[in-house]
Amino acid sequence: MTTKASTTKKRSRAKSTAKKEVNGKKSKALQIQNLPLGKIKPDPEQPRKTFNEDALKQLSESIEKHGVLQPITVRQLNDHYVIVMGERRYRASNLAGKKTIPCIVRTYKNNDVLEVQIIENLQRQDVEPTEEAEAIAYLSEKYAPTEIAKRLGRTDNFIRQRLKLAGLIDGFKHFVRNGEMTISLGVGVALFEPEEQLMMLETMGEDFNAHQINRMIKDQTYDLEKASFDVADKKLVPKAGSCVECPFNAANQGNLFGEGQMVCTKAACYETKKNKSFLNLIEKSKKENILMIPEIRKYWADDKNNQLIISQLEKNGLKVYLLDDAEIIENPIEPTIEAIKKEYQHYDYSEDELKAEFEKALQNYKEALEEYNSANENGFTNGILFHPKTYRNKEVFVKIVEKSKNDSTEYSAPLANRKMADCTPEEQIVKINEREIRKKQIENNKQFEEVVQMIRETKYIDTKKTLSTDEMVAFSISLFENNVDYMSQQKYFSKFLSDTSKMTRVEMVENFKKKFKKEIFHKLIRYMLTRQVHFGESNHVNNLTNISFYNAIQGYYKSKIAGIEKEYAEKRDKREARLKERITVLEKQIQELND
Repeated sequence: MTTKASTTKKRSRAKSTAKKEVNGKKSKALQIQNLPLGKIKPDPEQPRKTFNEDALKQLSESIEKHGVLQPITVRQLNDHYVIVMGERRYRASNLAGKKTIPCIVRTYKNNDVLEVQIIENLQRQDVEPTEEAEAIAYLSEKYAPTEIAKRLGRTDNFIRQRLKLAGLIDGFKHFVRNGEMTISLGVGVALFEPEEQLMMLETMGEDFNAHQINRMIKDQTYDLEKASFDVADKKLVPKAGSCVECPFNAANQGNLFGEGQMVCTKAACYETKKNKSFLNLIEKSKKENILMIPEIRKYWADDKNNQLIISQLEKNGLKVYLLDDAEIIENPIEPTIEAIKKEYQHYDYSEDELKAEFEKALQNYKEALEEYNSANENGFTNGILFHPKTYRNKEVFVKIVEKSKNDSTEYSAPLANRKMADCTPEEQIVKINEREIRKKQIENNKQFEEVVQMIRETKYIDTKKTLSTDEMVAFSISLFENNVDYMSQQKYFSKFLSDTSKMTRVEMVENFKKKFKKEIFHKLIRYMLTRQVHFGESNHVNNLTNISFYNAIQGYYKSKIAGIEKEYAEKRDKREARLKERITVLEKQIQELND
């Protein structure tokens, strides 16, 4: 007969033992032993290198009060024991002044110890990312990424990203460890070879600058979906092979830029393929007598890059025609109701109105298709339209525009279409001023885009301050300008905005602000503000949403914005000084001609 007391003793003994199974066979029971802390040593090969001091202190206080609730695992080595799992509990016990610690003594073979330590560490929630990456890289020498993912309960993509992070040089790992650099940005940098990473690190300087690093990554990566060549072509550059299978294609290293998005991280290879495909295009043009039309207006023909393209075409024996020289008919795209709904998504259109827009678009498509199909009959020939920078191209129909026979005036062509050398001094001044206006518009856009990108990379969205009036005005105007159709603007906002016909854009924002009713907004508003802006020309001085946003963020990052503004202002001042000198010379020529 079994007594209750004997049953309790058996259960107690069961709780104080552990059984290990090796190669399908059970070993003898392993006792939990209280070993002296002095005889236990940390493993110098332990993959975990960092320990949070505050967390250790909290654990030591718990151990001092309640003891070690879960035994650590050790292995015997000569006259002492080496920790396999539980170094944090060991350190906390020392802090708590304990003399002994409960242990399970196990025996391991070969590299099993390190593998067990790695897997145990990786299953914790507070693993430092770069240590985690290095540990997974060690496991990858023995297991495939999918197997590692199963063992750790992680996704395949997570494992691939951590494997990539392991390739980050120590200089950048430092910034990940101290929290200055995000894991995603670290993975982005790790896409590049160590030599390239070192150049990026040296270019950045001593202080970490996420905005600058992002710009360097953007300048050295290429979206393969927008490539001018067939990314699956293995013969274009035989040594490089297909981009689809290339290890420098980010899609083969995890979803680093988005689900399945193909991004090339090998700039030299990409440029080689791009240039080779362009040379093939030129050969096709010569062989099949197809006109090649670069997407260049005469206005921009003097641009350095455009001059290189024009020169390359001429060297290959091709007559150069620009967009101004030709009529071009492209193959029209058939509209869909889904495309119409997307186009008018910000307008309050009924189903009948959307249907009417679709029918109108369909009619335009049929007319364009008829024109396209009858192009050869109307004197058009086969042509290739290509972008001068990306070399992306498409087949079109082309007709060269003939000059009028009555055109006998030396300067009868439109001023914008004539070269500077063909203009009178007065006309040159006009062209210089027009180009400067255009240059300022482009610069304003670049400056504004740089400011917005910088803001997006800061912690602005997580700011806990109550939204300022400028931020709330910016959000309201953003909604007004981007989501309210014209009829609703007149119906609901005409009194609020007053008579805007005599106001500048800046004045409209100020008027909006004066009549604005202040309310409490949430974190989402700040998130939307950084994404409602537009990148166009002069857009932080002539666009309502952008003006208001630009004003709002001044209160948070005024010095950083001032730095960007100063950089652009210095370039602009130097250029304007040179132009002023040139105009002075031209004005003297005009005076001499009039004397």
